[in-house]
This record gives sequence, C-alpha cells and structure tokens, in this order.
Amino acid sequence: MKKENLTLTEEWDKTFPKSDRIDHSKVTFPNRYGITLAADVYIPANISGRLPAIAVCGPFGAVKEQCSGLYAQTMAERGFLTVAFDPSFTGESGGNVRYMASPDINTEDFMAAVDLLSLHERVDPDRIGVIGICGWGGMALNAAALDTRIKATVASTMYDMTRVNANGYFDSEDSEEERYKKKAAMCAQRLADLKAGEYALGGGVADPLPKDAPFFVKDYYDYYKTERGYHPRSLNSNGGWNVTGCQSFMNQPILKYINEIRSAVLIMHGEKAHSCYFSKDAYAAMTKDGRYNENKELLLIPDAVHTDLYDGGGKNAIPFDKLERFFKEYLK
Repeated sequence: MKKENLTLTEEWDKTFPKSDRIDHSKVTFPNRYGITLAADVYIPANISGRLPAIAVCGPFGAVKEQCSGLYAQTMAERGFLTVAFDPSFTGESGGNVRYMASPDINTEDFMAAVDLLSLHERVDPDRIGVIGICGWGGMALNAAALDTRIKATVASTMYDMTRVNANGYFDSEDSEEERYKKKAAMCAQRLADLKAGEYALGGGVADPLPKDAPFFVKDYYDYYKTERGYHPRSLNSNGGWNVTGCQSFMNQPILKYINEIRSAVLIMHGEKAHSCYFSKDAYAAMTKDGRYNENKELLLIPDAVHTDLYDGGGKNAIPFDKLERFFKEYLK
C-alpha cells in the first residue's frame, strides 16, 4: 500500500524522560482509509523472542509525545512491546484536512495499530492489547467490540466523545432543542469555512485561565498549558480541533455493542474526576445482560482527578502494577 510521506522529528521531544531500559524507534503505517499514521515503538531492552504487545493512544487532542508515550514506555519497561501513535489528522500522522476527528476513522486507527503489531517480527499476534486514554478510552472500547484480535483493553480516565458532543457535559444539553442548535451552528460554520478558504479552529484549553473557570478546566490547564504536559504539536495545548472537527460524533454512538466484548476489559478512573460518570456508565452498559462479565473490571482510584491518570499527577496515580498484572493475565 502506498503511504504518505511524513516528516518525523528525530530528537527526543517527549514530555517525559527517555528510559534506558527500552529500545525506541519511530515507524509509520497505513490505516484502512489510506491515511499514514506515525508512531513511537518501545521494545524492552535485553529481552529476546516474540512479546505480548500493546497499542496506546490518547487523550483526545493530545499527541504521542505526551501521556500515551508515557504509558507505552512504562509498559515496555515491564516486558511488553508497545506502540504509541498519533491518530489521523493530528500530530505527525497524515490526513488532510488537519484537526478533524471521526468515530469511524479513529476506531480504525486503533485497528490499524493492531495490524502493525500483528505483523511485527517481535510480536506474538495472539497476545495484543490496547490502552485508550480519555476520549481514546471510548475508542478503545469501540475497537475491542469490533476487533476480535484484541485480547485485553484498558480504558483510562475515559470520555465517551459521542455522548459529550451530543449531550454536553454532565448531560446538561440532552435535549432535541439543544442538539439542533449545535448542529445548526456547525452547518453554518461549514459554509463560513468554505468562504474563508480555511477551517476555523475551536480553540484549545483556555489561556489565560479565567478566574471563574470550573475545576475541570483548571485541571486541563495544569496539564496542557504548563511545563508538566505542554507540547507544540498538541491540539489541546494550542489551537484545538476545528470547530466542525467533531460534527459526526453528534449522532454516532460508539459504545452500543460493548456488552458483546468477549475479551478482557479494565476501565479505570479517578474517583474525583469530573469525567468519572463516563466510566461508571460504560461499565454498567458493558456488564448489563452481558454474557462475558467474568473478565470485566471497574477500578476507581481514590483521590485522583481526570489528569492524574495522564501522568500520575505527582502522586503516582496511574496503577502501572495493576496494568502489568492485567495484561500479563490476559495476554499470556
């Protein structure tokens, strides 16, 4: 398959230090729509043979140099071959127009990463899992419901992007009238963009931070707009998605069939996160009348907020020991 020619940064430009316990390289691979994705591959040093593997992505609007790379490198230190990738239209990955999102294409991005791992000479193709962070937690669950090659899935600090786009935060806009207003505004924006000859950006995390900003906005600012997590290619750190970038999320729910997932799933969330209701409700939907509940788990992490599961939040909030045990059990 013909791949797009991508320009990849060669220097280490992550928001976390490089480990001397892994071998790191960059790779490109195509998805089913002909978009070429860019990824970092992390391989445990001094371990031979075929390995269990994990594909990692998220948060929604972040890049692989941020927390998905941290997850990938840490899990590689624990014996897994991992890949952290930029989704279509973002970061170093291909796709034009930039800064667009699609529940279909972004689910395919995960499946394309599974393709990559399945054909990697160092990977056991029968032992592949995925980790989705924030909005990519929902994408990971959607991929697990579709891709029978995925044997274990972790959704961390999950957002259901279809729900939040259609219903607003905390379902405060869950009415036909409110959805109509949003759809009408985006349809008008489509014409404005065509007249202007460019796509208007919706804006990333608010900067400067308003004094009356709700806690979750302050939480995002503390990660994306400070030295802690800022990255120049991150949408959330800068201009954000296109205004029309998430239009198709309005009426395409991604979690419809998650109670049919046969493989193992761990959903984990900070109990104090504003977004915790997404994980609680997804777990309830996944296990309601489910035939495959014995390998499903919801883990609530005490005192943790949403971005604590991005990088630990300075309090080691990410339960990497638990993740290691989970993947070793279900990727054996």
